[in-house]
Amino acid sequence: MNQDSINFPVTLSGQWKSPNDQQVAQLPENLKSWLLDESSLTARLKSHCRTFHVKVIGEVEQLCTADEACDLIKVGEPILVREVLLFCDNVPQVFARSLLPLTSLTGKEVVLGHLGAQPLGQVLFNNPSLQRQALQVSSFTVGSRISLLADSLAKQNTVAQTPIDINKELWGRRSIFILENKPLLVAEVFLPGALAYHHNRY
Repeated sequence: MNQDSINFPVTLSGQWKSPNDQQVAQLPENLKSWLLDESSLTARLKSHCRTFHVKVIGEVEQLCTADEACDLIKVGEPILVREVLLFCDNVPQVFARSLLPLTSLTGKEVVLGHLGAQPLGQVLFNNPSLQRQALQVSSFTVGSRISLLADSLAKQNTVAQTPIDINKELWGRRSIFILENKPLLVAEVFLPGALAYHHNRY
């Protein structure tokens, strides 16, 4: 993706809800199965494609904003923001935004700040100390920054054989992971054309 398509960071401004929210409960079963799956998203995607790769949009150190602060990551705390795209068979499936407090990037976890194109999820789920807190779910409307990113990707995508509908809301989830007692926040949004939106259950 070239730098002219959208400015980094994309950010995610959503109304995060409990999975028990009525609107979430009414979503298609296949979509819910992806949104509420607490296992490794990377592993699940890999199981449904021949080739999987990560494209880094950007990484930057900044202070945590009030929009993204949570119980374990406070407003104004120095964090590393990492934004990536996850591809299956060269089709963009997921936009992921991770907030890694600099205080969490110590000891063995310093490697999390230098992942490059290695998927964060693969590193997290290989660590036996990993704990995952409750999932939250949000939709993102047409016109949001993530929707503009999806539009840009759809125009560049020459792989998909069926038209991709970018004129619908997108869905994502986020949760706090705790690795060796160090928190980080990961949010993932399923892009148009993702397996999560297919009628067939994956």
